[in-house]
Amino acid sequence: MLCAFDAPAANDEAWSALREGRAVLLLRHATAPGVGDPPGFVLEDCSTQRNLNHVGRLEAQRWGDLLRQQRISRPRVLSSRWCRALETAEQMGLAMAEPLPALDSFFAQSDRRNVQTATLRQLVNSLPAAPPVVLITHQVNITALTGVVPRSGEGLILALPVTDPPNVLAKIPPP
Repeated sequence: MLCAFDAPAANDEAWSALREGRAVLLLRHATAPGVGDPPGFVLEDCSTQRNLNHVGRLEAQRWGDLLRQQRISRPRVLSSRWCRALETAEQMGLAMAEPLPALDSFFAQSDRRNVQTATLRQLVNSLPAAPPVVLITHQVNITALTGVVPRSGEGLILALPVTDPPNVLAKIPPP
């Protein structure tokens, strides 16, 4: 069964909403093989974390190309502080990522899920409408907010304000 947000016309409307500040792009970081992070990882030390591989870097670069094709060349990029999310933003080549702790993974601390998800919703809804906003985060965060389990490098365009549950305008596969 084809979901409404998979239809091409719906995708066109979703991209327009993103360009016009009526929606945000919620993106799972690009491909970084594995699950979670190694025991004892240090947030400030990328060598201790699970990071993008070559496939992930190319995927992130294609996201940058896709956004430029959609006439989104200077978005505001907010990112988890995890290296794989920050590198996804860097490889997109659109804007310097602003680290946002509300986008950090709570994979190893699931007790933070509800408070962090509510905080993220509130922060997103308080952002100015322009420029378009790209949020780079993790599977657990996206699932907690939307109920969708995204693949690495997959994005969701969410209508603003982000409600509970949110209105998913489009699901964009990894480019």
